[in-house]
Amino acid sequence: IRLEDAGYAVGARVLELLCHRDKGNRRETRLLGILSFVHSTVWKVLFGKVADSLEKGTEHEDEYMISEKDLLVNKYISIPKDMGTFNCGAFVAGIVRGVLDGAGFPAVVTAHFVPMEGLQRPRTTILIKFAEEVGTTRLLL
Repeated sequence: IRLEDAGYAVGARVLELLCHRDKGNRRETRLLGILSFVHSTVWKVLFGKVADSLEKGTEHEDEYMISEKDLLVNKYISIPKDMGTFNCGAFVAGIVRGVLDGAGFPAVVTAHFVPMEGLQRPRTTILIKFAEEVGTTRLLL
């Protein structure tokens, strides 16, 4: 099983738990609402704090990024040189994809290392590219 697939299963369950616990099974129907929910509520449950940043992509209308300077799943990991750019953040990307998919916002979600000036370790950016069926109407809401 791939890390992202394992994360997807966790994300689907986290969404169910949080919707049941906090909102009486009410689900977010607006794009910015679900992104804010992931950035704050889901992140707090998983990591004990809100994510460092949530940004809209500059190149594409349907892309958003959640960035974390010191993502917990990458903090205590040493990646062997032969594994190149392997990123344990793929597990978190899977969680985000599971939450979004379960809420009706299908997306391709990937984890990337982004070098930061003055920092020894690169930050992790979770890139969210929404599927076409989400549509521009929901993107604008």
